[in-house]
Amino acid sequence: MDIKYIHSLFLKCNSVSIDTRKIESNSLFVAIKGDNFDANTFAKEALGKGASYVLIDNENYCIDERTILVENSLIALQELAKFHRQYLKLPIIALTGSNGKTTTKELINVVLSKKFKTKATVGNLNNHIGVPLTVLSFTSETEIGIVEMGANHQKEIEFLCEIATPDFGYITNFGKAHLEGFGGVEGVIKGKSEMYHYLSSNGKLAFINLEDKIQVEKSKTLKSYSFGINKENANVNISAIAANPFVEIQYSNHIIQTHLIGLYNANNINAALTIGKYFGVEEIAIKEALESYIPENNRSQLITKGTNQIILDAYNANPSSMAVAIENFLQLDNSNKIMILGDMFELGQESQEEHKVIVNSLLDTQNVTLYFVGKEFYAHKTDKNDFYFFETFDAFSEYLQTTKMENRSILIKGSRGMALERTLNFL
Repeated sequence: MDIKYIHSLFLKCNSVSIDTRKIESNSLFVAIKGDNFDANTFAKEALGKGASYVLIDNENYCIDERTILVENSLIALQELAKFHRQYLKLPIIALTGSNGKTTTKELINVVLSKKFKTKATVGNLNNHIGVPLTVLSFTSETEIGIVEMGANHQKEIEFLCEIATPDFGYITNFGKAHLEGFGGVEGVIKGKSEMYHYLSSNGKLAFINLEDKIQVEKSKTLKSYSFGINKENANVNISAIAANPFVEIQYSNHIIQTHLIGLYNANNINAALTIGKYFGVEEIAIKEALESYIPENNRSQLITKGTNQIILDAYNANPSSMAVAIENFLQLDNSNKIMILGDMFELGQESQEEHKVIVNSLLDTQNVTLYFVGKEFYAHKTDKNDFYFFETFDAFSEYLQTTKMENRSILIKGSRGMALERTLNFL
């Protein structure tokens, strides 16, 4: 496999695609095998739809000089991304963490784009395929690249760092996410800390949240640039934060009023502010950027439906993000509160206990109606007043069709697989 040659062909293309349904003219199509399909079979279709070249790993689908045969298309994509990253030599910021990765990435991007030509991970394409695609989206015009990295097992962040070779790194937090793959909370900490090991080994810089004791402990030997709330030793000292429901940050002589809900988003905002300061973005520009960002895709969205005010946070959930979402919702001034909580996925052997902990933590809650949706929560059904359990979403939706909810403040929180945004259809 001659990566230099493949790269020379890639440079003639406008983009890289792995999906013929989204293929663009003059693109490089990479045929990656899935569990239930062989993308090599789409090589001819890709060329017909405008691809200039196709990268395949099955000689039976060679068509002409436009098909490039390699031993393994996925490995070739990853090696091509590594080569392209070294070819461009632009500064890259990488971030990972249990919660808040995508929101933080978006915030960093809007802040830095006030001064630089930036390019960031699209959506949450943050795995062994998404990271190479992100790196390959950077061009000679890109001044700063921002790469989100996800992981559900050990050595994954280490591998992704080898592809993107970041100059800067940030870990949002260490929470109870993907416990099944990591083997528990300690496994999560070890896995996410692989980014710190990479930065340390290569003399790179980490952005550190001084409010997070694990970050502080794990980054002691690193070059770092820090932020904290009322911490004089921080490079960026945040004066105050509040959220009712939108997060407000006081920094320097500025009050930053965001469109993000919940104190749990404050660290995401502070990280973007800090990184903006490090790269010399003017304070007023940082304020403008943070105030202009409006979340979407079911991430902490504030929605008005009839007479109800809804916080829709149904993109994902794990025990850590569920706990802070609940805590934030309970401290809001609003009355007539309802919480609709869906099962949390990928918790492995910890699943039963973690769902039980959430239910038990709410037993003493007053003046809030609780709806629990999913088999895991249903297993901990209790007859407490104002607690309602539904084994499936279908059962819950049937209930909603006969129940009127008006003038309520509603939190909707659950894992992506629960698709609790469907609840909006019945409110």
